[in-house]
Amino acid sequence: MSAAALKESTRDPAAARLDQVLPSGQGWTHVVGAGETFRIVDLEGNQAVDTLFFDAHDTSERYSATETIRAQGNLYLTTGTALMSSEGRPLLTIVADTCGRHDTLGGACSAESNQVRYALEKKYMHNCRDSFLLALARYGHGMTKRDLPSNINFFMNVPVTPDGALSFADGVSGPGRYVEMKAERDVLVLISNCPQLNNPCNAYNPTPVRLLVWPR
Repeated sequence: MSAAALKESTRDPAAARLDQVLPSGQGWTHVVGAGETFRIVDLEGNQAVDTLFFDAHDTSERYSATETIRAQGNLYLTTGTALMSSEGRPLLTIVADTCGRHDTLGGACSAESNQVRYALEKKYMHNCRDSFLLALARYGHGMTKRDLPSNINFFMNVPVTPDGALSFADGVSGPGRYVEMKAERDVLVLISNCPQLNNPCNAYNPTPVRLLVWPR
């Protein structure tokens, strides 16, 4: 993380058109219009916010980790990063960030990964993949598990080791830190506020996040 990556916003929460607290373990969908600004606040620190973005008018075009990494030449997301779509076009741009580093490789926890990573009896615990699917079912529009590409993990620290492996390390976020994005087009936001109870990155304590949207 570099000092240049850290940038505070001047936006006033009182002027937001949406200001909502999302409990841990809950899924969420919302359309953010072109030119609007979307902020995610890590209220208590080191909470992973699994997030996907879709073109609101054609959800077959969605966030692409591959295109995003290729376009910026960096594995990690921070101020200035354009979040690219599967068609190589920007969906949103990160315009402020007080955390400084966000993961785009670690993916979402699932029943299967809980079982493999932690223990057989953990398979049926809540997980982000199921939260995504429940949120999509509520949203409607026929979206299913086939619409879930690799997601962003805002506030999560997943360094790549010298031999190319991923390591789930202690978080670099803290209470009140946030990431703020400007929508480059109308985008559907899909969030699972991670319920993971088995990973020490969040001190085994999933916590709520705050979501704000400002009009253009």
